[in-house]
Amino acid sequence: MFFELIRLQFLKSMRSTSFAKSLMTNIFLGFIILLLLGYVFGAGLLLNRVIGQLAEGQDSLEVLNSYLIFFFLTEFLYRYFIQSLPVVDLESLLHLPIGKRKIMHMLLIRTFISPINIIALLLFLPFGLEVVGTRFGDVAFLGWLGSIVLTSWILHWFMLWFKQRFEDSTLGLLIVMGVLVLGGGSSYVGWFNLGELTKPIFDLSISSPIPVVVLFLVFLGSYWLCYRYHVANAYLEDLSSDDESRVRGQSIGFFSRFGLSGEMADIEWKLIIRHKKSRTYLMLSAFFLLYGMVFYTQPAYMENENLSFILIFVGVFITGIFMIQYGQLFLSWNSGNFDFYLQKKDGVEQLVRGKYLLFISISVICFLASIPYVYFGWKILLTHAVTFLFNVGILIHVIIYLALWKPKPMDLNKGAMFNYEGVGAAQWLMVIPMMIMPYVFYLPFALLINEYAGLAALGIFGLLGILFYKKLSAINVKRVYDNKYEISSSFRQEL
Repeated sequence: MFFELIRLQFLKSMRSTSFAKSLMTNIFLGFIILLLLGYVFGAGLLLNRVIGQLAEGQDSLEVLNSYLIFFFLTEFLYRYFIQSLPVVDLESLLHLPIGKRKIMHMLLIRTFISPINIIALLLFLPFGLEVVGTRFGDVAFLGWLGSIVLTSWILHWFMLWFKQRFEDSTLGLLIVMGVLVLGGGSSYVGWFNLGELTKPIFDLSISSPIPVVVLFLVFLGSYWLCYRYHVANAYLEDLSSDDESRVRGQSIGFFSRFGLSGEMADIEWKLIIRHKKSRTYLMLSAFFLLYGMVFYTQPAYMENENLSFILIFVGVFITGIFMIQYGQLFLSWNSGNFDFYLQKKDGVEQLVRGKYLLFISISVICFLASIPYVYFGWKILLTHAVTFLFNVGILIHVIIYLALWKPKPMDLNKGAMFNYEGVGAAQWLMVIPMMIMPYVFYLPFALLINEYAGLAALGIFGLLGILFYKKLSAINVKRVYDNKYEISSSFRQEL
């Protein structure tokens, strides 16, 4: 029966009307994945030398064992954003006369066959052969590498349970952010070293089989618990009730003050909360608010006037990250119900203006969340303020204008990572105006007068864009109306 389910899934893919398109996309993604895995293996080949240079005079194996916990914390984060759940396929199989347990075994095992699950093997295999195998023998090498790989695989089953249990809740996001803060921040500020807590496990795996045996039992137990949880919740009624409860109570009363446009913004917000891909973009926006820590902690950017102009891009990115990410697929989010808006009086216009309202509202939240960066200086707060004004006054119209160039349909229930549905040439080219436009307004004044004159120019042009918001937004509304039939025809194409 297991192989019969595999055969049905294969036939489903082969008979799809979009098979040729999916095949080309999968070939491209396969090439990218092989390239990335090649980079991981190359990093593994150089790992011993890198550790030797960074921790000169120390035993590279001791150093690596004490920092392995940070690799697993990183793995926890990228698994959270990349690893997919079997729930979507489950809904298409539950009505068939097949045992639910067999379906769940097939789906879980299929999720295990993933490039993510060989990253740990590719990264630490060369180091293990070069250092552990040479010094302690083949048995010690297998024990050490096995303990690392098994820990990685345990995270696979844990993440399947975690995402199903907490992905749609605020608690899940808080846990992920807590892992990031405690994992990296605890050692950075000197609170405690997580690596020292787990180092004895990997040290013991070199001389004893106990860690490998225990981790193997935990691996089997984690699969069983994950399987039991998914089987216990594998009911269409549960899935539908989860969707209803996920949306109930998610309205934002603030939007009701803006009439029909506010109602459209509220509906768009519910769409974001309800669907996987849009929700991922929202979480990534919150995560990228920390982007400033990469630059603001570097004296080269803060003290060197010749490099301080880079901070303009950082400010644009931080205060407009959601608008940039979500806005690049402006109408693709509504590809499934775009015809509904065409049939309503002023439906398209109110949809577009509702999206404007949502983008501006979340940009305001991003700006307010970035205020603590004033710790690095008042100049940072000033930069964020003027780039925020430029984002909501000028850049928002440019992003939406480009996003309206031949928008493509998109399945909202698929994840955002390695998913290129709805992405066209405009989305790839959108990064160019995002990077160049702020400097078009900033550099002439900064070069002729000083950097504060450049910042003032950004803020003034942003304010002018806000004052003429209706006229600027009308350009994009008219563009949608002029191309509404072409857009609607494109959205009717099956993915």
